[in-house]
Amino acid sequence: MSLVRSSLLVGLGASASRILGFARDILFAQALGAGPVADAFLAAFRLPNLVRRVVGEGGLNPALIPALGRMDPKEAAPFAGDVMSVFALAITALTGLVLLGAGLFALVLAPGLENQDTLDLVALYTRLSFPSVIGVTLASIGAALLNWQRRFTAATMAPLVVNGALIAVLLALSLTNDMPLQTKAAWLALAASIVGFVQLAIVALALCRGDPRPIRFRKPRWTPVLKGILLAVFPALIASGAVQLFILAATQIASFWPSGVSWLYYAERVMQLPLGLMGALGASVLLPELALRHRAGETPAIVAAQNKAMELALLLALPAAVALAILAHPIATVLFERGAFGPQDAAGTGEVLASLSAGLPFAALGKVLSQTLFASGSLRSTLIATLVGLAATFLAGWGLGEVFGVAGIALGVAVGCAAHVTALATLLRLAGLWSFDRAFGLSVLRIAVASLIMALGLWVVAQAIPAPGIPALALFCVGGLSLYSLAAWMCGAVTRAEIAQLIRKS
Repeated sequence: MSLVRSSLLVGLGASASRILGFARDILFAQALGAGPVADAFLAAFRLPNLVRRVVGEGGLNPALIPALGRMDPKEAAPFAGDVMSVFALAITALTGLVLLGAGLFALVLAPGLENQDTLDLVALYTRLSFPSVIGVTLASIGAALLNWQRRFTAATMAPLVVNGALIAVLLALSLTNDMPLQTKAAWLALAASIVGFVQLAIVALALCRGDPRPIRFRKPRWTPVLKGILLAVFPALIASGAVQLFILAATQIASFWPSGVSWLYYAERVMQLPLGLMGALGASVLLPELALRHRAGETPAIVAAQNKAMELALLLALPAAVALAILAHPIATVLFERGAFGPQDAAGTGEVLASLSAGLPFAALGKVLSQTLFASGSLRSTLIATLVGLAATFLAGWGLGEVFGVAGIALGVAVGCAAHVTALATLLRLAGLWSFDRAFGLSVLRIAVASLIMALGLWVVAQAIPAPGIPALALFCVGGLSLYSLAAWMCGAVTRAEIAQLIRKS
């Protein structure tokens, strides 16, 4: 498949997964609301969910794909088995440590939750939900092997089954109105662990059906290549999960505000809908392409592919950020305000979402720019850029939080994303792997103009319908997308040749 055609397949699967995940979080809000129990559950859920998102969006790919690409297929299959075995032992040991030290982890995840009963709930939910990390991590290694073989279907579809299973559990719990919130949250935490192993089973079946099989098990052999991958995994995961680490830092700060953890979680979940798409495209499709170009020494091709991917990222992220900023309060109200989630929670979540949206374009660009450094093996550079963004998030989050509350903390995440992408661009430019050319600049300008046209249209209609319901909000979304698509076509942000690539095979 061509890069664009593969991107379409992965993008559609990632979008469907995000939509199901979105439905899951709507049911979370309905079942748990945004009080102390919700804060405890979501604080505990943040750590395994961080792993799920990072590795699920290809966080292990930067360490695995370049190494596998340098091997003969016959050599790569047993080596992949060695990687899987070693990771299975390591992640199981890590899970054991977390289960034993769950109380300490609770304090680290949410230091602002001073109530001991709430911290005890965080520890309980951590013990119940963290085993999901075993299944998710091993499934993601398998997905990386499938991506290496250009087999995207199983790895893309597995998260759909996982989110569907969690939705089924939430629907079942909604029928038990007399069940305490603490008990509901405990069942949800346990279900999260179970579905992690379901995801592993789906990917394992796909690996067994491959021809040739991308994995063969044997007694692991400690080789320099295996050692190199293990040493590269930690910085790769940190760099791949940059935005998630920024959110984790913001969650720690938000725990000092009542309902702050919950408001930030629900708002971030809305922002993740477009951002998760870019993460999946970058790690599953763009990274293998860039790794191939880097191996062949085709620097101009690397720069061209990267700039095209950046255009695609902004084509999706910039209008999404504008729309989320304008419609933040109606979105929070329509999606979450029901059951235990009240009007005050909807208002707080809307303010946080409007602030988070400012960082969406920067976060999307960061997803793309990091792939070139991954492909070249420059994991140290990506780690440096992530640490720069993390420091900016902490400093800006604390300062702006004191002035604007939880919304200011979310704005600190946007500052961190901007600092992160600035650091990435600087490092790439110094390495001669990126340049801001005229064609890319014109594309960005066209996308910005199309987004501005859409923003004006949405703002005018929003003044006429200040409190839209479900039908009106759906009309906002469809109308805004249609207006943006037309404006993008008229401005030249999207061309006929690019559309033709969607259906053209390589």
